[in-house]
Amino acid sequence: MLVDDDPLVRTGLSMILGSTGDITVVGEAGDGDEVVTKVAMHAPDVVLMDIRMRRMDGLTATAAVTALPMAPKVLVLTTFDLDEYVFEALAAGASGFLLKEGSPQDIIDAVRVVAAGEAMLAPQATRKLVSHFVAARTSPRRQRARSLLGVLSEREREVVTAVARGRSNAEIAGALHLSEATVKTHITRIFAKIDAANRVQLTIFAYESGLVTP
Repeated sequence: MLVDDDPLVRTGLSMILGSTGDITVVGEAGDGDEVVTKVAMHAPDVVLMDIRMRRMDGLTATAAVTALPMAPKVLVLTTFDLDEYVFEALAAGASGFLLKEGSPQDIIDAVRVVAAGEAMLAPQATRKLVSHFVAARTSPRRQRARSLLGVLSEREREVVTAVARGRSNAEIAGALHLSEATVKTHITRIFAKIDAANRVQLTIFAYESGLVTP
């Protein structure tokens, strides 16, 4: 489902995604305040969410969508990779972010990745984004993240570090001499231990806790 207050942007995205054969645009919303109703109506797998809209911004809409039972994945659209709203949306449970300036293939690939249950992490942009805003986060948030490091094993910390650096499960498995199934098990356990919903939130945690530095 496409969420953007610019009808020309929605039309362009619909044409790009509709040309693939394996992605179907099931619905559109022109502002954030329409999203929850449209999600209930169309039951999309992925919501492509603009951040800056007139009535309800994408941050508020993302929080509302990710709180739904059986919530779809949210992929945030932004025009700049240091948009503070993007960071807040990721912290609220979005599965990743995508620059509007990206190529049509970038958009298609991002939707496929998020639909498959992975986070859309462009490592350089994500690292820049997260490190910039983690530096400005409140001390209690950083203290909480650091305290949670104590509940992770040494191996789990290695996995979190690798995720924060944009490594895939296959790459992590190769580097740590584990099977991909074991890596997935570690990540699932880490999610539960630190109350994270996805790999993006693991990346935020890695920076806030000091486990990874810019």
